[in-house]
Order: sequence, then structure tokens, then C-alpha cells
Amino acid sequence: MALHRLNSLTLGVPDLHASARFYEDFGLRRSNVPGEYVFATEDGGDQLILVQRPTRRLVEATFAADDPDDIRRVVASLLRLGVEVSSTTLDCAAVERATGVLVRVVVAPRLQQDSTPAPVYNGPGRIQRVNARADGVVREHRVRPRKLGHFVLGTTDFAVTKSFFVDGLGFRVSDIVKDFGVFLRCSTDHHNLLVQKAPVPFLHHTSWQVEDVDEVGRGAMDMLAGHPDRHVWGLGRHYAGSNFFWYLKDPSGNFAEYHSDMDHIPEDALWTPEILEGARGLFTWGPPPPASFLDPEDLADLMISGHG
Repeated sequence: MALHRLNSLTLGVPDLHASARFYEDFGLRRSNVPGEYVFATEDGGDQLILVQRPTRRLVEATFAADDPDDIRRVVASLLRLGVEVSSTTLDCAAVERATGVLVRVVVAPRLQQDSTPAPVYNGPGRIQRVNARADGVVREHRVRPRKLGHFVLGTTDFAVTKSFFVDGLGFRVSDIVKDFGVFLRCSTDHHNLLVQKAPVPFLHHTSWQVEDVDEVGRGAMDMLAGHPDRHVWGLGRHYAGSNFFWYLKDPSGNFAEYHSDMDHIPEDALWTPEILEGARGLFTWGPPPPASFLDPEDLADLMISGHG
């Protein structure tokens, strides 16, 4: 693949202060950038930028490539699609026409994550933890996302947006949700992007990796303490990607997901995408998703406003 990871996202929000509080509560660290709202993960560095907009929207998505040759390949592919591209040796930028999102590709080092000990679980005939409580129930540290994993982008022209990312940027198809969308990857994660059909271009959610399912639960419970209105959907486990999940809602209406245990697909692996239907396209177990998860309540307002 020409790319190796999702680098950062820029979100337009109406209330910068309220959104900043949400993402700091979520566990992101506010970076020391005077006059700007920039937030970092533990391993990925600065991965979220908030900017003022009348309505919520995804303003920019940045992906990382290994070297200038990758930039040249991306530029050539986008030009073949008839997409206007600006570029230098170390980066390029183009607007995805159906959604209006500015997409950048920059030369950046590959993400290196230090491994942590796997949780020790007991089970029938498999006693690995003796005379001790589970690590997950005695943790007291604050949950901190390790990296930005993926995002979901709604588009009014599915074919155009899919082609931009697959034929232009070199994403690979991981799984397909029949009549709905496609899971795409530009790294060894099962997906870094889900492109979904929608009546208006919009950001459905961002997803942030944490250590394990205990961190998913601990993070969500901390977020809900005093703010029950932040809850959207969880705890559960997806089929596409296999990851545990819990979704919360920021003050602008964007959903933010804690996830752990995502499927890993090496770049040279043979992976056969499945066509998913019904519940399997959403989850394997967990509470049923609320109607507002499938059709966010503000979509009509976004259509009227012209999406900011």
C-alpha cells in the first residue's frame, strides 16, 4: 500500500470550548499549541484538531506515507481520476469531491507502539491468575487512547468517494456491508475508514484505540459519570474488525468510539472481504443499536444548513 496509517483529523465544531472539554475528558491530551485546539494520543502524537465551523463537519483527513515515491504514486493515481492535486516532495492534498473533505498525504514515520502485557484471564481448566484479583478491576490510572484508529464518512456519492480512496489513495477493501458501505484499510488495522451512503456528507464517528476491553469499559464509565447524555451505544463487539466498542457523543453531535482488539491484517496477507448483511454488518453481540446511531438526529439540519 502507498499509505501506512491514519495520521490525523480536523473537525469543525460550533463550540470549541465544549468540544475541547469532551475530548480532554475522553483521555486525549491537549497539546501546547497557542491559540489552537490540538489533541494528542499516547502513541500517535497530535491526531485531532478542532476548528470553528457553524455546523459539525469533517474538514480534513491526513494519512501517512513512507517516502516521496509514495507521494508521487498517489498524485499520479488521483490525476488519472481527474482529481486536482497540489503537491510537494513530501506531501500532497486534494479535495474529495462528494464530501468536500480536504485529504492530505504526508511523509511520516511508521507508528511504533510498545507492547503491554496481555490481560491474564481464568477459564475452565485454564487457571492463569491465582490468589489475585484481575488487573482490570484494580486499575486506577486514567484511560488514555493509544492512537486514532479509524473514522466513518457519510457520502452522497458512494462510487465517487470509494474510488477516491481505493483507486486514488490505494486503500484496500476489508469488508462490505450490503447496500450500505465499505470498510477500507490503509494500514494493518482491519479498517481505517468506513465509507457509507448518506443523504448528506457528514462525519459519523471517530474511533480511538485503548489497551483492552477493561479500558473500553472504564473509559466509558468515566465519561458517563455526571454526563449520562453522552452515551450512545455499548458495550459490544463488532463482527467487521472483531473489536470491542463503546460509542459516546460529543457536544457537536459527532460520535467517538473507544475500541480494542481490532483485527490485524499484514500488508502482504491474503484477505477475502465478506459481504455482510443484517446485524452482522453492525455487531456480533451487545445491546441493539439505537435509531439515532444509524440515523443521527441532526442529519436533516445538516442538509438544510448546507453542511456548514
